[in-house]
Amino acid sequence: MTASSPSAAPQEIDLEEFETKHRSGPWVNRFVFTLSIFLAVAHIYINTIATLPELWISAFHFAGFGTLCALLIPANPKWRDSKIAMLCDSAIVFALIGMVLYIIFFEDALYARGVTFNNADWLVSSVTVLLSLELIRRTSGWFIPLLIIIALTYVVLWGSWLGGMFAFPGLSLETLLYRSFFSTDGMFGSISRISWSFVFMFILFGAFLVKSGAGDFIIDLSRSLASKMIGGPGFVAVLGSGLMGSVSGSSVANTVSTGVITIPLMRKAGFPARFAAGVEAAASTGGQLMPPVMGAGAFIMASYTQVSYVTIISVAAIPALLYFLSVGFFVRVEAKRSKVIATESDDAVNISQVFKSGWHHIVPLAVLVTLLVQGFTPTYAAGISILAVIAASFLSSKHRMGPAAVLDAMAQGAKNMSTTAVLLVGIGLVVNVISTTGVGNTFSLLITNWAGGSLFFTIILVAIASLILGMGLPVTASYIVLGTLSAPALFNLIAEGQLLDMMASGSLPDAANAIFMLVDPSAIASLAQGMPMEQAEALLAQVPADFKSMLMDQALGTQSVAMILVTAHMIIFWLSQDSNVTPPVCLTAFAAAAIAKTPPMLTGLTAWKLAKGLYIIPLMMAYTPLIGGDTATLLHLTFFGIFGMYALVAAMEGYLEDKLSIYSRLIALIAAAMMLWPNLDLWIQFIGLAAFLVLFVIGNKSYKKNM
Repeated sequence: MTASSPSAAPQEIDLEEFETKHRSGPWVNRFVFTLSIFLAVAHIYINTIATLPELWISAFHFAGFGTLCALLIPANPKWRDSKIAMLCDSAIVFALIGMVLYIIFFEDALYARGVTFNNADWLVSSVTVLLSLELIRRTSGWFIPLLIIIALTYVVLWGSWLGGMFAFPGLSLETLLYRSFFSTDGMFGSISRISWSFVFMFILFGAFLVKSGAGDFIIDLSRSLASKMIGGPGFVAVLGSGLMGSVSGSSVANTVSTGVITIPLMRKAGFPARFAAGVEAAASTGGQLMPPVMGAGAFIMASYTQVSYVTIISVAAIPALLYFLSVGFFVRVEAKRSKVIATESDDAVNISQVFKSGWHHIVPLAVLVTLLVQGFTPTYAAGISILAVIAASFLSSKHRMGPAAVLDAMAQGAKNMSTTAVLLVGIGLVVNVISTTGVGNTFSLLITNWAGGSLFFTIILVAIASLILGMGLPVTASYIVLGTLSAPALFNLIAEGQLLDMMASGSLPDAANAIFMLVDPSAIASLAQGMPMEQAEALLAQVPADFKSMLMDQALGTQSVAMILVTAHMIIFWLSQDSNVTPPVCLTAFAAAAIAKTPPMLTGLTAWKLAKGLYIIPLMMAYTPLIGGDTATLLHLTFFGIFGMYALVAAMEGYLEDKLSIYSRLIALIAAAMMLWPNLDLWIQFIGLAAFLVLFVIGNKSYKKNM
């Protein structure tokens, strides 16, 4: 049976509130289709053989996808059929085209005038910024435009009204517009470059995979692997959504595409409807954490940290595995509690048949991973992998991609990119303000001060900030803003924590000791032998800020410092995902609720509970070498992390293999702490594991007895 079989056929579900209400019509559809193909071809050319200035490319990128947004999405959904609205949107298109031409032909004239604006410069730059606000409002709502307005006016207006650490003397409007429009730090800066290169190519790659039938293959593969397990349909949702989410890059899109199959399967098997929706939402959220494609987050993280994309996705694999296992543990517990033992025995998918009919879908992913590991750039690897998708499709008689299918995939990839493109370009305006004013460092110091220098409370504050921003910002935008603001604080606290441990244990290298010679020569003897933590903290506080980065490099090593920076960003990236499942605004959970026909807010609460890995695993990243550790350390952390998460789920649910008493829940909680708490002795972790296994065995016997 395939995913399209009658028993798994998608239901007719109204998901309009989670989808943008697009304009349609014969000529609009034809024009958008043609333009989408043109944009796809142009971006492939740009990312392969073109040698154009990045400012020109970024402007073209924004104008092209801005045109798609203007034509497809009216200013008001009620105006979809209005000819006047269409005329106004056509004017926006011409304005965008004019903006690109202006940059190409008149940028040099600006520099010839000594970067002094004339009337045309004022007009074009101002209109472009305003158009970016309007296009983002149409695609993502009011929150982001308001955030951009607050940021821009802070620079030129009300920043000078503030006192204290957030006071800013201000810049002229001319300077602000120049930095926002012409500078490589503004809307056409690094974020835009990531958008038109890495993000676009991987979204296009995902569109080709979906068009080739990879979605059906993923669902069928998941069903063949998991359907025979206790609670099998739930595991199908976890596995299928994880695999599909890594390709789609959108948790809402993932939920809508896979949920119409997995949620009915879970309900048919006996899972409660709200739980089924929560599992789908939690699993779809995790799709953006799953290598090799992690939405736009991995590319932006690579740009921020200057660590290769391959390294980013390699260190992200084990945390992603732990997350999906944590959701899977909830599934097994609920399956036991709800007596969900039914399987798809009547229409099960045979794994050999699945691989026989769809093994070729693995080829493009294998090509992608191989090229990345071999050191090719992500854009090159994605381009070759797209060709691999087309070639591999001819190994199947059902999904061969002829010219029409290729064009459809290109058009769909471009349309999928449109909202992301205008969003990332607009967010560049906020990032420019943060870097220009230095408010990012100020915010980091403020967070550190509020948290009292505690890494744990800093993470809590970042999580709260992420939740608040996530009510109005998509995950990627939330990560960009929070990463810029709070990553330095997290990095410093993690790095200083490791440095203090070395100082207390007397394991500082000689090069690092030499720096302390300049601070307090009398402390050298104590450093060699080790010192109390309080003394180490006092000594480190004496090191001038200018020397701290050098000290960290000498003490920890350049590679370790880079991994700590990745850890800080990975924590923020993970915490940014919680907006998908955390009420009161959680579109991923709401989309799942619409499919399951359950109360949206209650479904959001269920999804939030099931996604607890989004909070636990970042703490593991912060306090253990889960990111960048050696093989033996990672195996150790993974082993106890798996059983620790299972024990924690059991304690939360009050159920393991059978119902747990209050005392058994307490034992499970203590066992989870013994396995998950950082830096405990090995024998303590084994005691926790033994206690959990005893509860498991006793519960299993009790469950069988009561069956």
